[in-house]
Formats: sequence, structure tokens, C-alpha cells
Amino acid sequence: MPPSLKRELTTFSAMALVVANMIGTGIFTTTGFLAGDLGRSSLVLAIWVVGGIVAVAGCLVYAELGINLPRSGGEYVYLREAWGPVWGFISGWVSFLAGFSAPIAAGGLAFAAYLSYFFPSLSPSSSGALLRSGVGWIHLGNGQILAVAVIGVFAVVNIVGLRLAANIQNMLTLLKIGVLSVFLGLAFVVGHGNWQHFSQTAVRTSPHDLALQFAVSLTFVMFAYSGWNAATYVAEEIRNPERSLPLALVGGTLLVIVFYLACNVAFIYAIPLEKLKGVLPVGSEAARVLFVGRGGAIFSGMMAAALLSCISAMVIVGPRVYYAMAQDGCFFGSAARVHPRFHTPVFAILFQTVATAALIITGTFEALIYYVGFMLVLFAALATAGIFKLRKRHHWRKLPAVDRFFPLVPAVFLVASFGMLISTIRFRPTESFLGLLTVCCGAGLYWWTSLRSRNGRRV
Repeated sequence: MPPSLKRELTTFSAMALVVANMIGTGIFTTTGFLAGDLGRSSLVLAIWVVGGIVAVAGCLVYAELGINLPRSGGEYVYLREAWGPVWGFISGWVSFLAGFSAPIAAGGLAFAAYLSYFFPSLSPSSSGALLRSGVGWIHLGNGQILAVAVIGVFAVVNIVGLRLAANIQNMLTLLKIGVLSVFLGLAFVVGHGNWQHFSQTAVRTSPHDLALQFAVSLTFVMFAYSGWNAATYVAEEIRNPERSLPLALVGGTLLVIVFYLACNVAFIYAIPLEKLKGVLPVGSEAARVLFVGRGGAIFSGMMAAALLSCISAMVIVGPRVYYAMAQDGCFFGSAARVHPRFHTPVFAILFQTVATAALIITGTFEALIYYVGFMLVLFAALATAGIFKLRKRHHWRKLPAVDRFFPLVPAVFLVASFGMLISTIRFRPTESFLGLLTVCCGAGLYWWTSLRSRNGRRV
């Protein structure tokens, strides 16, 4: 009998995955872009509240889907069950590139950007372009090398065993929460900030109508909230998923909403919006202003370390999607192989590592964020819409929190998603086109793997 995955994750570990996936690259990098897009602190804070409400609605729907379909794979499983194998496969393909590999790449670049506070040569933007093609530039500098090396280390840890990876993940998550808690506590007690910053506006850098730009920027915010569904990807390895999965999803997301709002208040308290515009390592800059001298350096380093938690969590979660796909014959067959000693999907982890490294040296941070945000919103919306069909199944267990407010809960997520998708297509056509191209490539790959399967050959 071939080795299989083991149920080793507790409720706390599953919640830690959710928190670690969410609190990371997005909150430490997006506020500077929002400052230029929206121009008012009230709108910057409001968009994080709206994003949180949308994320909680998605959590509730996914919790119901997860307790009825407790398999590893997340959207891949839900879309396959609701809309058929082709959409399940495409969602898995999208997860491979946009759902995990690209966010991990963005996290690695953000980690290097934060360390550039101490070592300027690590800044991803300072790397040299070695090759130019018709699509874009190939960047390979110290920042990119560091990002690839960090992800390689986490890949090795995950191959050695889930228990080791989960223990490291728990410690990194606690470190992250501790760092943010200390940062927020000291920011308002001894930090050199100014509450007058909240009454100051910034000259908007976006030429678009404010309402439409709010919808586009919400895509950016939803990237920061991405990870609210992280526990569903490892449902097959969670103890008592019927109880633990809803608690992990909703509890983890609510905790993150509180941290996100507090962080943004601290950032604006430290730096007025006009000076925040376009700043990538916003947490590092805020720490430098709030805690003059060594205090800023210490917190910049600790925030860089906190980013490792987000990278680690995604390295754990992503390969479980490819593992589930390969079991169904919809991905490279070797991705379904489990290491006989460590009981981990070793080839799935390696595939993700290679794809992530490629994205690190070919993509820019902002383009990666919009590309990822567009794709995540699209497929989360398709999975959420599937609940209307799946609820008609006999013996389907309805989550009380969803059933009491049905169809309002999924409708909140779907309406917000539709607005984000339309606005992004209109104002960020390049990233949207690349996202839709990824979908088409997934459909083509599904056709190819299906043809090989019919011919009796293993992919």
C-alpha cells in the first residue's frame, strides 16, 4: 500500500496557517500604493474594513464546503465537484502559478526589500537586468538570489516532514504576532508619530474615478487578505476537520482583520499619506520614523523575520493542491508521490520551488500583486458560486452561520468579486490578460493530460 498523508494538524496549527498566510507581504507592502490611489486616510482604513468583511463571507462559505468535502486541495476540490473536472483542473493550475508560486515569489522579494534597510544591495529594484526579451526583463541581483535561497530552505524543511514544518510554522507565526503586538503597543506609547496625519490628504497618483479606483484597489487589499482559505488546502491532514476547519478559517481571519486595521493606523500615525505614496517596505519606514535610532533598525529586522512565516505557510499549503490534482490524473503524476519515510509530497514541493524561483527573477512586485489578486478573486468567486449547486445534494451539511443568512453570505463575496474583476480588467488590462491567458493555458494542459490518459500513458 503506497504511503499517504497523515492527520497531524491541530486546530491551533490550522489557524496558524491561516494567520501566517494572511499576515505577510500584503500588509507590509500595500499601504504605500493605496495612499497614492485613494488619497485620504479614511478611505485607506475603510478599504481594509471592506476587504475584511468580504474575506469573512468567503471564510464562512469555504467552511461549509470544507466540512462536506474534507480533502486537501481547496478550490480544486470545490470547483471540480461543483462545475466539473475541467474547472477543477484549471483552478489547480492557477493555484500552481498565481495562487502560491507568485505570492511566495512576492514574499521573497519583500523579505529582501526589508533586509535592504541594512544591506542596500539586497533591494530587488537594484538588481541588474541580464536579459531582455519580448515579454519583459530577467532580473538577477542579490535580492533575487536571497529570495530564491530562502524559499529553497523552506522547501527542504517541508520535504523532511510536515510535523517539523508545522512546528517551525507555529514558532514563526507566534514570532510574527509578537513582533506586531510589540510594534503596535510601542508605536502609540513611545512612537514619534502625529495624529494630525489623519486629517491630511495626498495628491492622488491614479487618474481614475475614485469609486472605480476603490474597486481596483480592493483587489490589492484582497491580495493582503489572501490566505483566509489556507486551512482548506490541508483539510485532509487536519484532525477533526468538521470542528477545526470553521474555527481555523473564521477565527484566524477575524484576528488578522484587527491586526490589519491597527497596523494601518500605526503606519499613517507615523508617516503622512503624501510621504507614504509608493513606499514598498512601509513597515520598515514607519518603524524608522516611530523609533529613531536603533529602534527602527530592530523592528525592520523583526518585520523581515516575520515575513518568513508567510513564505513558510504557503510553501506548506501549495503542494497539497498539486498532490490532490495528481491523484486525479490532472497534474504531473510524480506530484502524487509521497516520500516513504517523511510522508510528504516531495515532487509537488519541488515543482513549486522551481516555479517560484522562475517568477522571482522575471516579475516585478506590483505586477505580481495585481496578477495574483485578479486570479485569486476570480477562482474564489467561482468556488463560492458553487455552493448554490452543491447545497442541493442529499445529506449536505449546512453550516448554521451560512444557513441563517443564506444567500446573503455568498452574495456579499460574489458582488464584491464581480466589482473587483470588472474594474481590474478595465484599469489593469495587462495583468488581467495574463491572468486569462493562464486560464487558457490551464484548459490546454487539461486537454493534453486527458489525451495522454486516454492513450494509457501516465503524465
